[in-house]
Amino acid sequence: MITDVEFRQALGTFATGITVAATLDKDGQPHGLTVNSFNSVSLDPPLVLWSLNKQSHQLDVFAESGFYGISILAEDQMEISNRFAAMIEDRFDGINWQAGGTGAPLLDGALATFDCKVEQIVEGGDHIILIGRVLSVTKRDAAPLLYHEGAYKSLGSAL
Repeated sequence: MITDVEFRQALGTFATGITVAATLDKDGQPHGLTVNSFNSVSLDPPLVLWSLNKQSHQLDVFAESGFYGISILAEDQMEISNRFAAMIEDRFDGINWQAGGTGAPLLDGALATFDCKVEQIVEGGDHIILIGRVLSVTKRDAAPLLYHEGAYKSLGSAL
């Protein structure tokens, strides 16, 4: 039997990019959080996924909105990553963003953005998995913000 600590430490060896997942509530207020569980699912149709802990205070708004935006953070956006990971009231205060076609908040300066309509929500243990159909994307050239073994990392030189 593996312990939670062993499992987390092993998972931490997998380097990931950092994203912010965001949506709007029924009153049009933005909600978002830092996520590193983002992944592609399919090219045809274009699908992506990310997972959200069932204990998250944002679970209801994401489960009910029907859409979300993913913003892949650049190396110079570490403060944004920290802000959206913190337990603060208004994570969007002072953050520049644009609404995608769905209305989903897409962060200015991100490496790439994905405007998504929720295709399916799947139960996955203590998380839900939100599969989204990508309706539009943006991309810019810059270095990515990376996370590995509990710390931010920068991209080194190519092998």
